[in-house]
Amino acid sequence: MELTRDQRLHLRAQAHGLQPVVMIGANGLTEAVIREIAVNLDAHELIKVRVLGDDREQRAAWYADICEQLECAPVQQIGKLLVLYRPTQDGKSKISLSKPSAKAAKQAQSAADSKKKVKPQETTRSNRPKKSR
Repeated sequence: MELTRDQRLHLRAQAHGLQPVVMIGANGLTEAVIREIAVNLDAHELIKVRVLGDDREQRAAWYADICEQLECAPVQQIGKLLVLYRPTQDGKSKISLSKPSAKAAKQAQSAADSKKKVKPQETTRSNRPKKSR
């Protein structure tokens, strides 16, 4: 599953306040861990997973393996935290991905403002704007 940049940013913002619901411990990525991640993805759609271990390459490999096995989207990896997203199978998504980014909304607002006609200001003899009283 692929996400656009704006969708990923929106999901990252949504995941900010979440606590990790699954921990990958010393035994690594077992079938039980995969099942637990799948159960939590079905229940919440957006989850954090904590990886206990110091091997960066192993964390990246597990992240890719989880996304491939569970058909979920990688949202973000921050150190030992993995953020995963998978919409529910029944189509009733709890998280809306169609929200426009703040930057896009700001650009739309500035475009609308630029179309408004600006009333010219009155000026003094030295071409400075008159003070309002």
